[in-house]
Amino acid sequence: MRNSKIYSWVVVALLWLVALLNYMDRQMLSTMKSAMMIDIAELQKAEHFGNLMAIFLIIYGFMSPLAGIIADRVNRKWLIVGSLFVWSGVTYGMGMAHTFDQIYWLRAIMGFSEALYIPAALSLIADYHTGKTRSLAIGIHMTGLYMGQAIGGFGATVAAAFSWNETFHWFGIIGIVYSAILVFFLFEKKSEKAANSDATAMVPAKIPFFKGLSMIFSMTAFWVILFYFAAPSLPGWATKNWLPTLFADSLNIPMAQAGPVSTIAIAFSSFIGVIFGGILSDRWVQKNVRGRVYTSAIGLSLTIPSLILLGFGHSFATVVGAALLFGIGYGIFDANNMPILCQFVPAKLRATAYGFMNMVGVFAGAGVTSALGKMTDNGDLGLGFAVLAGIVAIALLLQITTLKPKVQNME
Repeated sequence: MRNSKIYSWVVVALLWLVALLNYMDRQMLSTMKSAMMIDIAELQKAEHFGNLMAIFLIIYGFMSPLAGIIADRVNRKWLIVGSLFVWSGVTYGMGMAHTFDQIYWLRAIMGFSEALYIPAALSLIADYHTGKTRSLAIGIHMTGLYMGQAIGGFGATVAAAFSWNETFHWFGIIGIVYSAILVFFLFEKKSEKAANSDATAMVPAKIPFFKGLSMIFSMTAFWVILFYFAAPSLPGWATKNWLPTLFADSLNIPMAQAGPVSTIAIAFSSFIGVIFGGILSDRWVQKNVRGRVYTSAIGLSLTIPSLILLGFGHSFATVVGAALLFGIGYGIFDANNMPILCQFVPAKLRATAYGFMNMVGVFAGAGVTSALGKMTDNGDLGLGFAVLAGIVAIALLLQITTLKPKVQNME
């Protein structure tokens, strides 16, 4: 079964649920703050709650390159299974926590374990989908992240029906059980050479650590990819953390309305973007080797006017329309990051390269979240969103002028 064409899509389906759990478990804390602070008084202070968010991002960011390096050198199946098991155990443990310090260290462990997942998963999917389906497969997987983020937002609703302790317990149990299921149904992708040779050649030679890093960072294209990945990550994180506030300020509506409207608009349109961007890219690259680059550029070009409209719009139609346009554009961009990387970086180094991309994206997100917080205090949140459009425009220009792949898939 693992060698059939159908199994390549089974892998996407299996990892889609892992992606959902990945984002759901990390989002639940923020939505259940009000319920938890009744029992844990320290959470009543925004500074303490911010520390919980910060420790996760710091460890997640620094771990990302190491996670990629590990994924290029070990069996990715067991890395994914182990990662899911640990962060699900942490989620279960959150329900048993009674002090701020316990939650703090559990969030630190979650940052460590969740960082191991994305580089391993995306490189595994890329290996199973080498040609006409790579962008679509990656895009479908990314919808799992969006869905997990949306479901995580209902953590407070579940906690109100039961308790925050039980909510963490049951979501943790779901992940632990699913990690056991993956043991039997998820398999590592063997290289074509290994699959057609004898058992002594089953494991291809690994690229030495320092040689691998030298190969990656000596590529001009990788530096461009690093920047063009980080630049859109700024508005990507801005919409995750500040779009509800922007909706509330621009439309003069309560946060209780602004939150759901903004979240649904971005989630729905991003779904459309990743699917459309995946299909278009997979077809275009068959006719033009730069098809994935051009598809991604279309996505980025849609985010530029949308950010300006988000920044300066004040009517419901303008702001919601801009959010929908941004989600579609960002989804198209998101579906093609790993596929474009695969056109420049050899298979044995893809997880390592994506790990560095992920680190840069996370730290860019942390920086823009802080900067927009200060601009919000000064009443300039809309201006901040508009400024981000200029940064994306620079990334778009670099992408179009410098990224010129010669092959669909770098072996």
